[in-house]
Amino acid sequence: MSPSRRTALGAILSSALLLAVGAPAHAQDKQITLGFAQVGAESAWRTANTISVKSAAKDAGINLKFSDAQQKQENQIRAIRSYIAQKVDVIAFSPVVESGWEPVLNEAKAAKIPVILTDRNIDVQDKSLYVTMIGSDFLEEGRRAGHWLEDHYKNDPGPINIAELQGTVGSAPANDRHAGLMEVIKNDPKFKIIASQSGDFTLAGGKQVMEAFAKTYGKQINVVYAHNDDMALGAIQAMEEAGIQPGKDVSVVSFDATKGGFEAMIAGKINVDVECSPLLGPQLMAAVKDVVAGKQLPKRIVTNETVFPMSVAAQILPQRKY
Repeated sequence: MSPSRRTALGAILSSALLLAVGAPAHAQDKQITLGFAQVGAESAWRTANTISVKSAAKDAGINLKFSDAQQKQENQIRAIRSYIAQKVDVIAFSPVVESGWEPVLNEAKAAKIPVILTDRNIDVQDKSLYVTMIGSDFLEEGRRAGHWLEDHYKNDPGPINIAELQGTVGSAPANDRHAGLMEVIKNDPKFKIIASQSGDFTLAGGKQVMEAFAKTYGKQINVVYAHNDDMALGAIQAMEEAGIQPGKDVSVVSFDATKGGFEAMIAGKINVDVECSPLLGPQLMAAVKDVVAGKQLPKRIVTNETVFPMSVAAQILPQRKY
């Protein structure tokens, strides 16, 4: 073989090698940078969620840029714009509320930065503004709570008066946990929501709202339907201060199934806790890697969860990670 032909063949082989390993070089060689905009630190659930995201990013070798929006949408939008300016590879966030995301997500789309939603969904007409949503089915959670109430009060002629402690106004879990409950009880006239107010998913908020409910309705309340454990725990404090026995005088239905919720069930103060797992970090990092590698993802990735009645709390608590 002549020197010129050897040179030409070498060039071809080099080009082929570059094509073979160069295409996925970003996924294999360059560290992926993820910008994550968290809602805040409003609850034990959210704290566990943040720990899961941070530890999973470290385990996956992903460079994580993290921001805490302190439950304000404007802070989250500002963080997302910052990630766009920094040219991160993927943006993920748990939206404070469902609406108002089109402008900033269109900016991310124009910058060709894929967006993943975690924990909460958004209400947008253009579904191409995000790749996938990873998290719980809040509507189904509400249905599960409604079915528990129907079963628990099946031999009670009623009326069954419900005081509802809603989560952050406009948030997906608050909207859907209410809607899921209503879907189940709407055709059963013995169930009636006599009071409904937001406690913003916080213990202090739950206590404040329940104090007002106790003063206004007193012993008319048969059920406290709290959209998360922190508000339920706050409501329990308020009820006890008002001389009401939570779990006995009033059935307490809660969501998240945190350790605090389990401890309250063991103490007989929460009757049932509908699970909502915050441990989404590993699923998120797997999705980030798949997106960067160009893989197709389903539009919705639902976490597997269940319902815990008070009777199983002592047995299950030692296994809880959050």
